[in-house]
Amino acid sequence: MFSSVVLSLAALVLAPGVLATVYDVTVGGSAGNLTFTPEAIGAVPGDQVVFHFEQKNHTATQSSFASPCGPKAGGFSSGFMPVSANVTDNFPTYTITVNDTQPIWVYCAQAANTAASHCGQGMVFAVNCGADGTANSFTNFKNAALAIGAALQANSTSSSAAAGSPYGAPTGTVASSAPASTTAAAAAATHTVVVGANGTLEFNPQEVTAAPNDVVVFQFVAKNHTITQSSFPAPCQKLASTSTSGQVGFDSGFMPVAANSTEFPTFSIVVNDTTPIWAYCRQTDHCESGMVFAINANDSSSKSFSAFLAEAKASNATTGAPAASASSASGATTTAGAASGASRTVSASAGLGLGLIGAAFVLLF
Repeated sequence: MFSSVVLSLAALVLAPGVLATVYDVTVGGSAGNLTFTPEAIGAVPGDQVVFHFEQKNHTATQSSFASPCGPKAGGFSSGFMPVSANVTDNFPTYTITVNDTQPIWVYCAQAANTAASHCGQGMVFAVNCGADGTANSFTNFKNAALAIGAALQANSTSSSAAAGSPYGAPTGTVASSAPASTTAAAAAATHTVVVGANGTLEFNPQEVTAAPNDVVVFQFVAKNHTITQSSFPAPCQKLASTSTSGQVGFDSGFMPVAANSTEFPTFSIVVNDTTPIWAYCRQTDHCESGMVFAINANDSSSKSFSAFLAEAKASNATTGAPAASASSASGATTTAGAASGASRTVSASAGLGLGLIGAAFVLLF
């Protein structure tokens, strides 16, 4: 009797280890693949993920859904794992243990923030991501990484063209109207803006300063908001253009988030130049309550963020009707139909219209 009880207790203690699964993930490979294979897995607490680094020099670095190609504060990283082309076995490995069922987002940090970025070419991986069709799907995560890469490559190409031509960058590219240098492209940053934190009618932060090619990611965490481009004279009206190009401002569409949700949809834009960008939430009465946002506002001028905020609070015109601009927007990306200083990239969110998804695919492909 005693021995059977001891054996039963031992089985209970050992069961988690016995039931744990080890997932082997190949990083890179002899063919020069910029991939994790498999790209995504589902795992339970106690499972382990073993990254096997094959040829070339890669990392497995934890990121976040909102910033796929940037390291997560306090996250893990394998460091660089150089492997010569003539090595065919005994590859170096790096192991993580899954602690819970929360998604884990991973990327390769090789050539980060440059046109050669491995992450920007789709070298990303996920544990416990959402299914396709949900806001935090692996497809949305990878597309967000590809959008960052496309912007980095386009900026690098336009900079090279400007350097070799007295006429500057060609029109119709994802470039600033004053092309950024290669150094500026390499220094591209991702700015994360939280929308509606703690039930407030606010963007946090309310304004950012961004350089050409930077990415601004809006993360929707509560209620049902939008991020919609407007203009300084009409802060609570959706921007449109009277130009023959038909350019319009960006608009995330409404992003409903359940009160108990732990997964938050995002919407991203790429900054084209230093032209101020004005935006608001077009939910009824939110703009007039001060829910506005700006990029590159000149706070020492009459068109400061505080002046924009005051104008919004004095408004009663959140009708959703477009406010016509006087001319075509400066620094706009014609291929994506974006306006003033920003181009739309992929939105990692549910409920976007097909037109916006199509615009994102034009940028990526």
